[in-house]
Amino acid sequence: MGDDSEWMKLPVDQKCEHKLWKARLSGYEEALKIFQKIKDEKSPEWSKFLGLIKKFVTDSNAVVQLKGLEAALVYVENAHVAGKTTGEVVSGVVSKVFNQPKAKAKELGIEICLMYIEIEKGEAVQEELLKGLDNKNPKIVVACIETLRKALSEFGSKIILLKPIIKVLPKLFESREKAVRDEAKLIAVEIYRWIRDALRPPLQNINSVQLKELEEEWVKLPTGTPKPSRFLRSQQELEAKLEQQQSAGGDAEGGGDDGDEVPQIDAYELLEAVEILSKLPKDFYDKIEAKKWQERKEALEAVEVLVKNPKLEAGDYADLVKALKKVVGKDTNVMLVALAAKCLTGLAVGLRKKFGQYAGHVVPTILEKFKEKKPQVVQALQEAIDAIFLTTTLQNISEDVLAVMDNKNPTIKQQTSLFIARSFRHCTASTLPKSLLKPFCAALLKHINDSAPEVRDAAFEALGTALKVVGEKAVNPFLADVDKLKLDKIKECSEKVELVHGKKAGLAADKKDFKPVPGRTATSGAAGDKDTKDISAPKPGPLKKAPATKAGGPPKKGKPAAPGGAGSTGTKNKKGLETKEIVEPELSIEVCEDKASAVLPATCIQLLDSSNWKERLACMEEFQKAVELMDRTEMPCQALVRMLAKKPGWKETNFQVMQMKLHIVALIAQKGNFSKTSAQIVLDGLVDKIGDVKCGNNAKEAMTAIAEACMLPWTAEQVMSMAFSQKNPKNQSETLNWLSNAIKEFGFSGLNVKAFISNVKTALAATNPAVRTSAITLLGVMYLYVGSSLRMFFEDEKPALLSQIDAEFEKMQGQSPPAPTRGISKHSISGTDEGEDGDEPDEVGTDVVDLLPRTEISDKITSELVSKIGDKNWKIRKEGLDEVAAIINEAKFIQPNIGELPTALKGRLNDSNKILVQQTLNILQQLAVAMGPNIKQHVKNLGIPIITVLGDSKNNVRAAALATVNAWAEQTGMKEWLEGEDLSEELKKENPFLRQELLGWLAEKLPTLRSTPTDLILCVPHLYSCLEDRNGDVRKKAQDALPFFMMHLGYEKMAKATGKLKPTSKDQVLAMLEKAKANMPAKPAASAKATSKPMGGSAPAKFQPASAPVEDSVSSTVETKPDPKKAKALGVSSKAKSAQGKKVPSKTSLKEDEDKSGPIFIVVPNGKEQRMKDEKGLKVLKWNFTTPRDEYIEQLKTQMSSCVAKWLQDEMFHSDFQHHNKALAVMVDHLESEKEGVIGCLDLILKWLTLRFFDTNTSVLMKALEYLKLLFTLLSEEEYHLTENEASSFIPYLILKVGEPKDVIRKDVRAILNRMCLVYPASKMFPFIMEGTKSKNSKQRAECLEELGCLVESYGMNVCQPTPGKALKEIAIHIGDRDNAVRNAALNTIVTVYNVHGDQVFKLIGTLSEKDMSMLEERIKRSAKRPSAAPVKQMEEKPPRTQSVNSNANMLRKGPAEDMSSKLNQARSMGGHPEAAQMVRREFQLDLDEIENDNGTVRCEMPELVQHKLDDIFEPVLIPEPKIRAVSPHFDDMHSNTASTINFIISQVASGDINTSIQALTQIDEVLRQEDKAEAMSGHIDQFLIATFMQLRLIYNTHMADEKLEKDEIIKLYSCIIGNMISLFQIESLAREASTGVLKDLMHGLITLMLDSRIEDLEEGQQVIRSVNLLVVKVLEKSDQTNILSALLVLLQDSLLATASSPKFSELVMKCLWRMVRLLPDTINSINLDRILLDIHIFMKVFPKEKLKQCKSEFPIRTLKTLLHTLCKLKGPKILDHLTMIDNKNESELEAHLCRMMKHSMDQTGSKSEKETEKGASRIDEKSSKAKVNDFLAEIFKKIGSKENTKEGLAELYEYKKKYSDADIEPFLKNSSQFFQSYVERGLRVIEMEREGKGRLPTSTGISPQTEVTCMPAPTSTVSSIGNTNGEEVGPSVYLERLKILRQRCGLDNTKQDERPPLTSLLSKPAVPPVASSTDMLHSKLSQLRESREQHQHSDLESNQTHSSGTMTTSSSSTANIDDLKKRLERIKSSRK
Repeated sequence: MGDDSEWMKLPVDQKCEHKLWKARLSGYEEALKIFQKIKDEKSPEWSKFLGLIKKFVTDSNAVVQLKGLEAALVYVENAHVAGKTTGEVVSGVVSKVFNQPKAKAKELGIEICLMYIEIEKGEAVQEELLKGLDNKNPKIVVACIETLRKALSEFGSKIILLKPIIKVLPKLFESREKAVRDEAKLIAVEIYRWIRDALRPPLQNINSVQLKELEEEWVKLPTGTPKPSRFLRSQQELEAKLEQQQSAGGDAEGGGDDGDEVPQIDAYELLEAVEILSKLPKDFYDKIEAKKWQERKEALEAVEVLVKNPKLEAGDYADLVKALKKVVGKDTNVMLVALAAKCLTGLAVGLRKKFGQYAGHVVPTILEKFKEKKPQVVQALQEAIDAIFLTTTLQNISEDVLAVMDNKNPTIKQQTSLFIARSFRHCTASTLPKSLLKPFCAALLKHINDSAPEVRDAAFEALGTALKVVGEKAVNPFLADVDKLKLDKIKECSEKVELVHGKKAGLAADKKDFKPVPGRTATSGAAGDKDTKDISAPKPGPLKKAPATKAGGPPKKGKPAAPGGAGSTGTKNKKGLETKEIVEPELSIEVCEDKASAVLPATCIQLLDSSNWKERLACMEEFQKAVELMDRTEMPCQALVRMLAKKPGWKETNFQVMQMKLHIVALIAQKGNFSKTSAQIVLDGLVDKIGDVKCGNNAKEAMTAIAEACMLPWTAEQVMSMAFSQKNPKNQSETLNWLSNAIKEFGFSGLNVKAFISNVKTALAATNPAVRTSAITLLGVMYLYVGSSLRMFFEDEKPALLSQIDAEFEKMQGQSPPAPTRGISKHSISGTDEGEDGDEPDEVGTDVVDLLPRTEISDKITSELVSKIGDKNWKIRKEGLDEVAAIINEAKFIQPNIGELPTALKGRLNDSNKILVQQTLNILQQLAVAMGPNIKQHVKNLGIPIITVLGDSKNNVRAAALATVNAWAEQTGMKEWLEGEDLSEELKKENPFLRQELLGWLAEKLPTLRSTPTDLILCVPHLYSCLEDRNGDVRKKAQDALPFFMMHLGYEKMAKATGKLKPTSKDQVLAMLEKAKANMPAKPAASAKATSKPMGGSAPAKFQPASAPVEDSVSSTVETKPDPKKAKALGVSSKAKSAQGKKVPSKTSLKEDEDKSGPIFIVVPNGKEQRMKDEKGLKVLKWNFTTPRDEYIEQLKTQMSSCVAKWLQDEMFHSDFQHHNKALAVMVDHLESEKEGVIGCLDLILKWLTLRFFDTNTSVLMKALEYLKLLFTLLSEEEYHLTENEASSFIPYLILKVGEPKDVIRKDVRAILNRMCLVYPASKMFPFIMEGTKSKNSKQRAECLEELGCLVESYGMNVCQPTPGKALKEIAIHIGDRDNAVRNAALNTIVTVYNVHGDQVFKLIGTLSEKDMSMLEERIKRSAKRPSAAPVKQMEEKPPRTQSVNSNANMLRKGPAEDMSSKLNQARSMGGHPEAAQMVRREFQLDLDEIENDNGTVRCEMPELVQHKLDDIFEPVLIPEPKIRAVSPHFDDMHSNTASTINFIISQVASGDINTSIQALTQIDEVLRQEDKAEAMSGHIDQFLIATFMQLRLIYNTHMADEKLEKDEIIKLYSCIIGNMISLFQIESLAREASTGVLKDLMHGLITLMLDSRIEDLEEGQQVIRSVNLLVVKVLEKSDQTNILSALLVLLQDSLLATASSPKFSELVMKCLWRMVRLLPDTINSINLDRILLDIHIFMKVFPKEKLKQCKSEFPIRTLKTLLHTLCKLKGPKILDHLTMIDNKNESELEAHLCRMMKHSMDQTGSKSEKETEKGASRIDEKSSKAKVNDFLAEIFKKIGSKENTKEGLAELYEYKKKYSDADIEPFLKNSSQFFQSYVERGLRVIEMEREGKGRLPTSTGISPQTEVTCMPAPTSTVSSIGNTNGEEVGPSVYLERLKILRQRCGLDNTKQDERPPLTSLLSKPAVPPVASSTDMLHSKLSQLRESREQHQHSDLESNQTHSSGTMTTSSSSTANIDDLKKRLERIKSSRK
């Protein structure tokens, strides 16, 4: 037994590791008990056992192991840190527990695994269990399967990943062990329960007998969806919800869950991919070409067998697809066609998205094969094309499908329409956009008029489906011309359609039993939608589309009313152009004459062909008048035009008559319904006259009018062909000029480039130079719209001509096309033109790309060429590539079908000859430009291989590849690249070059995208591996790309993806993610994107600035003057910088003077936002420097070049300062006229001015400051708000100048700072100025401090940032500054704060040195002695202050703003004289006694002043509507309007004016009564309660005593307050926000009110008291229980201490406490017991039992006992664990009391835990006495030795000796000097005398203030002596205030006085111990309030206890002695060193 006793003494954790099994058993048992006792999951105890848990489960002794497992289970369940042990413990369980013979061990092992899953460690557990399946011991395998089965059964398939389990199932079914097979069967049944048929395919190859058995079991399973029965910790609430529902018998959850669970598992995901390409028969490709059909059939059958595998591995299937395609397209044997189609179906189903790259080749072939009639062929083709559709998107195959729609064969037409209908079913509104729908609808509309009924029906079905998918609004515009009958048919079809997302549709159900699931998931994938969205998809569609179509809709319907207006739709829909026109038959001349004579005067018609020109002229005048008066509907345009063309017609010789004639044509075209027929009649004549010098302009005007009536595209085509069919060069050049102009006016929409190109070429070849020039000008205009692709048409022109064209293009470079002003005017009246404008660029963009004539080159890509490209000899390969380049070059623009070329080129990308690789890349680049956006369909088969080339080792090859990828991406957009797994597969390759290039490319492209496909997440794991790559460049690129990935995927997804990393990697990656989160850019805004996107290949940035001119054209009608300027602005912008950001050589063609006439600042839309983004994303340097370096200046120059006039920029950045002065003068001149420009470039202007601050020249500086003053005045008038970026890059540099030696400059800077507060919140200015106080320049420090004072004076304490405490501490530091001015400024600022904030200043500034403190007190005293005139003056000043603060908060900018600055100026002007600055009087303080006493003197003047100043300003603010948004867009980021409104109203609650207060209360009541608005009060509760009890105090002290006041008003005010509070305390969430300090004061106020005898005398007084009673009950029940209990305890303590307090008061407080005690059984769990026990401990310390017993009443002691007894009863022995907040528990009377109580209750119940408790208690004692005694004493002596804590140490030593009288302190004194020993002894004696003295004091009146003061560290004899001499004569309140301040500074408790101030002051300023008094906190923000309160509580308590228990009443002489001793001690110490 000897060694037994050894281990029994060991601590638990050592026992657990002991080599004796008994020791371990005992250790595990004790550990188990400990684990069960620990209630806090985060307790440090848990961590002790962290490393031992694995040993618990793997113990070698079976008996001990069982106990270990039990303990481990409890540990895992309760410990917060248990998750860290998952891997090792579970692997231990698998290897050492599952093989145990005892069933109990296995059960516990399984339980432990499940518990780990419950604490969110499922993945790690599953990994270990799956490893266990490979164990040789079948027992372990069986147990692992069983654990997995139980886990799945309990937690469900969302938590347990099924894929890895299903993977190993077939292997388990083949096991030799029956037990394993049986267990496998059970888990297969369990899995089937969760995923149903998705399990069949993976198990199709197991033994048929086993499969049959499984089938039988599966049939027995219930059909409902299973639900998890156990939940993760994070989901436990869900569990509770589920139980409730089950008990309610509701099945509601079922439905919802259903949607969740079912689509979650996709059988396809569970399958293993099979590789089939290598398994193809060797001779497959020969056989498939064989002449005999049987051989071909054999080859196909071999493929059919292979593709039956449900999931195929990705690979290069191009050849196989090509072979199958050939069979489908060319084979004559229809049976083989069907077979090949089946093979294609299999491939598409097995490869899913990976088949997408081949879809484009196969679709046209299949569609054309639909000409076959045989049903089985048709069905096979249908299945094939449907399966293929699911692998790609409708967008990708739309070209091919539309091409087949025009086929003559009706069956093909029918089947294609049906296919479209089926495809539409898979779409959602978002995947079937307008741009895609438009061409399909146009094609289908032709089919509904087809002669074959089946074609019509199919088209109806397709249109019906489209209608169902996207809604009527989206489709209706395309169905405008469909007659009603057909429209009804379409609608009828639409009703029958069932969409895939709702129910399965189409053929999916006919497929093999497991394929519907893949079908569905692929669908949703193809549709680009998540499953969850699918269900509701049809709904959002129409909604999303509505705005766009609404905008464009009405004009289209209402067109026929417009003159020829219907034609204008032509711009939108080229194909429908002809059909929408006003069609007018050609009339004979007779009919025309009849019609004309009906509307024209008879004389007019007769004189038309008179030979006298004057008569003809008169006739024309009459004609014109008649036309002007005619009504649009009655005007016979054609007839009138024919009359004009009648002889002499256009051969008219007199130019005046001719001019009139042309003018009339224009009038008719404008005023009538002018048709193309009419136009045909006149155009010839107009073109003939266009070159005429006199009539040319009239002819152009008429042509423009016709173009407006008949649409420009048609008119232009007619005019051009007419002009070039005649020989007159003048006419030709003028026609070209007219067209250039017309394009600018009408926009480019709908114009047919092809038609013009030939004419333009003719013109370029003309001999007449004017024609050539006009042609080049026209090309320049076209270039604006078409972009650089236009040049391709003219590459074969002569070099001289080409250079002229290039020069013209260069001129246009970077200009944006003007917004169309014509062609839209006709319908803009309807107010919908905005929508039209919005659509316009979009349409133009797509049209321009479509207009380019594309050549079909597939016939040139012959098989010979392809074989050449693949030849063995590199020279021949090169020849082949050269030929391809030549073909593409020649064709210019090509169609997407390029035959076999992609595969051939793909092979060359990995050519061994790098020159050929580069050549191939060049060809691919060419191809991208030539094919345009259609190249999309080649991204997968050609684009991705280009990315592979990025991994090449040669730099130039990589560069070429990158250029090619960019050229492609420019055409395709990024979506195609990011979809699917291809990109992630590339990133997976561990090639450093590839990785860094690809990541760099992604980092460049991702930030520009608004959304990305979900497949982007697939790249993340590889991105993480790149973050840890060996190659530094790769790591850097990966880090750069990280924020952009996060921008699209979100932090959560990214963080979740780290789950699979190793722990070390995970931590590193998560740290990087956190960092990236901070730098994450915002997604690009929609607007810029929408406009720039449609341009496709031509010029991506072309349309961006188009929005600016649109506004101009609209505004020109309103303001005539600025318009020309604005127009010029655009011109300048084009010169300054091109949209693509290329610098353009400045043009010298303009003279210098003209150059300066335009605006100096150019508005670039979103320019400023973009600059800020760049700076945020660190693309440019942050504006932060000590002196500006060159790179900053260069950067600013570059940024300015796009938005500042060139000449001004030259001045601004000139080396000579005089030029800077010039620039500033210009800027001052333009300030008013160019407000928009200034604001748009404000960030740049301010940055430029900061550079001027670093110049040495004073004149520039003065001028700059002058400009700044004007600038900020303008900004405040414009209600502009500085952004953070502007402020941070300007204010710090401005503050540097505040320290300038010259007075004038300092004054200007202060004036600017003053104005800045109007455009930037003062609270945000504060930190900048605070930073300025740290400067080395003393002038700057002084000025900044003064400025801070002015801010506080004008805006109150709220401006102090980050908290008033921190700010004031920093300011106070400067009181000790070397420089006198700085000291004064600091003192003045703190005095200002004192005037605003009262005594709390001392608390906020912390401890100061004695010297500083005395200076401050002196200054405050001086400020208090101002003449008595001040209060009146102040009353005049006060309204502006309040009003301006509020106006600031509420954005009532204009009026108050001036007021504000005048107030600030006033403060500043006084700033120089410390005396004057003290004008702010006591009214600003929170010393309420003073306010109440002073009020009397001022009362009479106050009302008028306040009334007339404030009423008009307060009106708009009165009703708080929490929903109102701020007026200015920049206001949001300053502070939310609702909050400031509430703050303002709350501040009115405490108003001295009863009506104001009632009004404010009514508004708050309104907010509180509306549930939806009540939460707006959240965060303002403390503030509101403080205001309320201040009002209660005001009524109690002031209003009730005022005879003049009607008592009814007071009652009304009381009822408002009480009603409000009751409303508030009914809303539990708000009530709980009230903090302890505030509740204490509130209860104080309410109880005082209940005891107010004056109220009882009033009529309704009783009612008030009853209401208060009710309110108190509400407060007790609804507040946070900890806070209210704590508040009541502190209140009781105060009321018992206060001599002036009535016993009734204490009694009521105790009654409240009893009520709380009654509530305890229900609330005990929500209470923070530790805090309550701490409060009781303090209470018992202030009132030891003896002192309580001396109280007159026995209630206090009974109350306390009852409370403690109840707590003990409810918590039991555990209550002793809650003494954590009490420092020295051993000394606490509370602990002893609790122990006694516990013992007593134990004795009564005789429970068995008695011994344990005793044992526990004794153990604690034993520990503290023996084990820790040395540490304890060492700690005490350390304190005595330290300068700060010496007294505290002595006190503790005294207590210790008293408690342990036999303790030996000798050893500690032995080592110290004789001096130290005598010091300690003397100190102990002093304390002893003091304590004995204190024992004799309690009965006397108390301690004199003087003795109380002496325990402060700094001897303040001055104060104490005054106290002594004047104590009797002077009223003590003055000194009590001083005393309170001083005591607070020392951290002493103000409640320890037995002498109390009179009741009034007690009410107005209750001196609270630890809980910071709420009045002090009124101005500081509530967030700070909460934090600081907790800190105060703890820190004050510590200091209070030590002081109070320590040197409480030493005499001043002893203090002096000790200080003297301390000094000597210090000297001795230093001499020793």
